[in-house]
Amino acid sequence: MRKILLLLPLAAVLLIPNLSFGQAKVGTAGAQFLEIGVSARAMGMGEAFLGVADDASVLYYNPAALSLLTQKEVIFTHIEYPAEINYEFAGLVIPAPSFAGTFGISFYMLGMDDMEITGYNSRTGTIGNTGQTFTAKDYAFGLSYGAGLTDRFSLGLTLKYVAQYIEEESAIGWAADLGSYYDTGFRNFKICMALANFGPDMKFIEEPYPLPIDFRFGTSIDVINSASSQLTFAAQASHPNDNLEKYNFGMEYWYNSMFAIRAGKKFNYDYYEESETFGGMTFGAGARLMISEYQLALDYAYQDLGWLDSVNRFSLGLKF
Repeated sequence: MRKILLLLPLAAVLLIPNLSFGQAKVGTAGAQFLEIGVSARAMGMGEAFLGVADDASVLYYNPAALSLLTQKEVIFTHIEYPAEINYEFAGLVIPAPSFAGTFGISFYMLGMDDMEITGYNSRTGTIGNTGQTFTAKDYAFGLSYGAGLTDRFSLGLTLKYVAQYIEEESAIGWAADLGSYYDTGFRNFKICMALANFGPDMKFIEEPYPLPIDFRFGTSIDVINSASSQLTFAAQASHPNDNLEKYNFGMEYWYNSMFAIRAGKKFNYDYYEESETFGGMTFGAGARLMISEYQLALDYAYQDLGWLDSVNRFSLGLKF
């Protein structure tokens, strides 16, 4: 086990140089919808969730944590962006003891209403609406598997089919997520790593473009863990291939394992100025309710997007 733990930092060191060209290729990757977080709970914590993930949202954040889930779970998330852009996510987790692990299925969709086509009118010399419209949608389907190698260490893999459509044109590709999870056994202190959206370039018409590959490292620890209260602090750093490094910090407080409040901060993101007092701040709340033998989870998050205004996220989860 010690050899495995020594190899994890080594793997990170080997991977980071390969991804370090991000500063020279800012904004060049496509399929950006793959970087949208799928959990209102995670966003409420500033999306510092890699080391915390312990529900069905691990399908997106860290497939290695699937090994922790011992019940069937479903999760649904709805996000309303400005300009009438909507994002939907659905996931299903199925423990499979006979296969020594847990399987998962996920679905992602980014869509928008029909948009008007504008064009140049050579007769009037003006630019205006043509009376025509177009639409665009992005989809992804994922199959995941996670298994524990020991009682504290696990690995996971997700394979994704990715598709982007603009009217009759499309781009099709695939991507993979690799994750690791280690619980130190001290105050739920966890160390996790993930390589997200690794795969070949996609091609739209004749133009190839890379996927938004992202290497992430996250930790979490329980600052308070009593019979009625649990306060978790989490931190995360990511190194995308098309941008600068990003940093996330968050906290989550649970009362009687039923009601939660959350707050977080995101650093080095494009949509706000670092000088803004509340730029990159997130807030959230959640509740877990027992209905017969089922556990229902309701989560909400508010995210400040700086000059893009704000976004509300809603997630619904069910264990059965």
